[in-house]
Amino acid sequence: MTKILLLGLGRWGANHLRNLNNLPIELYVAEVGDKQLEPARKLGLPAERLTTNYKDFISKVDGVVVVTPAQSHFPLCKEFLEAGKDVFVEKPLTLANDESKQLAELADKHKRILQVGHILRFDPATLWLRDAVQSGEFGKVNMIRGHFGGFKRPRNDSGVMFADGIHFVDLFNFILGAQPKSVQAINHDFMGRGMEDVSLVSLEYDTPHGKTWATVEAEYFIPGKYREVIVCGDKLSAVCDYNVAQYKIKTYANTHAPAGGKDFKATEGVVTQIETPPEEPLLAELRAFVDSIKTRATPRADAWSGYDAVRVLNAALESVKTGKAVELK
Repeated sequence: MTKILLLGLGRWGANHLRNLNNLPIELYVAEVGDKQLEPARKLGLPAERLTTNYKDFISKVDGVVVVTPAQSHFPLCKEFLEAGKDVFVEKPLTLANDESKQLAELADKHKRILQVGHILRFDPATLWLRDAVQSGEFGKVNMIRGHFGGFKRPRNDSGVMFADGIHFVDLFNFILGAQPKSVQAINHDFMGRGMEDVSLVSLEYDTPHGKTWATVEAEYFIPGKYREVIVCGDKLSAVCDYNVAQYKIKTYANTHAPAGGKDFKATEGVVTQIETPPEEPLLAELRAFVDSIKTRATPRADAWSGYDAVRVLNAALESVKTGKAVELK
């Protein structure tokens, strides 16, 4: 049986614990203090599989799931990869381009699995959008807009771009099958924490179907909870609400047609509700990680995709400083 060490039982780590406990694995858990291990005890994990020193279990397990503050990702992942372990690490892979690239190269060198927690890649709605976009069902995708926000407690290990905006940056890379050629961003720090709590990132892509303009808005203030993506093509448009369990996507066969000179006719077409399988994306990505350990297949969200997302956001931070668009090479 595959043996997995879960490192971290914080707010999101508790969800990892619940899902990993439902997989056919032998689960080990590490936290910094004995009190923090209580959720694992309540699930019935035996005392010999719990520790406050993760090094106790490195030699015993096949893979490690890292759900710790972003600043710790690089040293932990480096340690585990060099020890010959497969690793799942929550996003962001790291906060720095060079560290993310080092980890991707290290995973390749040691022939290890390094999967990044880009969870939206494992939502059935995302797979439908990707397939529809890349098959040409939308025609030329002119624009994509994403809003990942709502009133909540901010993370203290990174700004809102790396905490939340990164979800849609990676999602757009995945859906379009491309990397942005330029990035421009505006950030605000209303709470005065030294890191942004509102962010607007503008991305320009060159895709096989033409140029696409994408925007990602992330914030901690607007009442409610928003996980919405809008894809607008010249043949079809779609609204995807990731808050919904099953019926996430509606498509709109809306088109503009020349009507002489500068005039265009706007025609509203058929609205279609798309049904996708109900599945918890976190469970799906953890199951995929365990499967990759067994099959050695490259993860859908591999280390290089994690590096690509980090690279885009650091370009966005550079753009905030200069006030200009940053070209990506």
